[in-house]
Amino acid sequence: MATRRAKREAGVKELTPQDLKEPVRRSSRHDLAPKRLKYSPESSPDESRKQTKTKPHDAKSRQKTRKNIKKEEEEDIKNSDVDHTSGGHRELSEYELERLENIRQNQAFLTSINLLQATDELKQLTRPKPSQRGLLRSHAAVKELLPARKSLRLQKKEAEVLTLPPEPRGTLVYEETTRLRKPPGPLPMDPINMEEGSKLPSNLLELCSEDSTLDKKTELDLKEYRTALKSMRISEDKVAKVVKDRIFSAAFHPCSSSLLMATGDKWGKVGLWKLGGDWGDDGVLLFEPHTRPVGCMAFSPAHPTDLLSLSYDGTLRCMDVEKAVFNDVYDIGDGLKTFDFMSHDCSTLVVGNWYGEVAIVDRRTPGNSHESLHSVDPKTLRCVSVHPLQKQYFAVAESKIVSIYDSRCLKKTKSPAVSQLHGHSLSISSAYFSPCTGNRILTSCMDNSIRVYDTSSMTSRTPLLSSIRHDMHTGRWLSKLSAVWDPKQEDCFVVGSMSRPRRVQVFHESGQPQHSFVDDENLNTVLSVTAFHPTRNALLGGNASGRLHVFSD
Repeated sequence: MATRRAKREAGVKELTPQDLKEPVRRSSRHDLAPKRLKYSPESSPDESRKQTKTKPHDAKSRQKTRKNIKKEEEEDIKNSDVDHTSGGHRELSEYELERLENIRQNQAFLTSINLLQATDELKQLTRPKPSQRGLLRSHAAVKELLPARKSLRLQKKEAEVLTLPPEPRGTLVYEETTRLRKPPGPLPMDPINMEEGSKLPSNLLELCSEDSTLDKKTELDLKEYRTALKSMRISEDKVAKVVKDRIFSAAFHPCSSSLLMATGDKWGKVGLWKLGGDWGDDGVLLFEPHTRPVGCMAFSPAHPTDLLSLSYDGTLRCMDVEKAVFNDVYDIGDGLKTFDFMSHDCSTLVVGNWYGEVAIVDRRTPGNSHESLHSVDPKTLRCVSVHPLQKQYFAVAESKIVSIYDSRCLKKTKSPAVSQLHGHSLSISSAYFSPCTGNRILTSCMDNSIRVYDTSSMTSRTPLLSSIRHDMHTGRWLSKLSAVWDPKQEDCFVVGSMSRPRRVQVFHESGQPQHSFVDDENLNTVLSVTAFHPTRNALLGGNASGRLHVFSD
């Protein structure tokens, strides 16, 4: 028995620590004992009240347990390895303090090398800037440096006594500032972005005189057409400022050896741009034949050296590159809106104005007046389009209806319509016959819809083929969107878009999208005015700052 007791005592001595006075290290997670709630979560206050009522003799025992709990918490805090006086951080371990110090040192290092400032500068450098090709910016006048203003009170000077002017009596008369119209008759083709007296480039006439009748392409199927669209790209050298203000109209010259484009802006200026040209400003020549927006322009298919431009100032002029003049074709004083060629030799025109009238103009007749004038809409009209094969028919985009008229049956007022296109709930921006057969009419309406109608048979009520939902509300500062046909493809058209990222979209007449032209670096604005080249795989788009964007293969 003695031996067993001795062995047991020896084992207990080995298991017991030698120095019991040293504090026991505890984990930081257990440095504080959990607080004891007066009421357990399982029991409600009502039950606890019942317990206090039923067992009042337990109050003394509870007070004792609370005192014991407080003593245990104080001992645990004393024995824990937390520094309570370092840096004002209470209840943090050494590891956490070291982590906070590392964070502070890293932030100090980043501020010392200006890393945050460098990232902001890098973001500004990577933002796409508008192209600087084309017309140069007009340098602002240097402001006169005035002396700094000083307070008379601080200078201890008396203030000057100023007398107010007498109040105006009577009615105030506001004088409207109107831009002066150009004088009637031919105007010289003098580029305003070149030195005074400089002549036109010699190769401009050669380029405009190029015969493009042999370059017509055959129509492709949709798969081949999509492949051709995907091959068209834009780059930095294909963006240039051609006019100074917002673009209202644009057109391709039919030549195929080079890309020659024309555009008109808000204040009557007409710009010519040869892609990759060396004349003017990066191939840009700027003229000023009008004083108000150039709403419509087109190169003559029969005479490629003629560019006809129509303006809101009431003038229709023909830029003759061969004679280097702007001839006066038609003039009513104010309010011209649109025109189109009514004959294959482009000698007869149909011209529409803001007052709901169409005029038949013959360029072979001396003078600048019309042959006949007809009222077709009591409010206004916005677009006219002539049938490509049967030239006697032309479509007029009126207030909410598109009407097709026969020029042989026109009357002075209340002319009968051959056919009408219904279904528009708001004003119509444009209406165009399909370029090859004229069996379709493409309309753009402010009710956010693009519609295609079947005009293969001239019936009294033309059937609707398809309607495409498209955002047409550009606001006050952008030109209105208008869907236009691709002259190489009978059943496809192009239109600008308000969507982001900025794009230009091509659709089939059934409403199926064919391709979207998107480029994050070179396309960052809305291209309201669009047009396809008649023979080449090229597309242009004009924005509100006077820049043309070209997609080509």
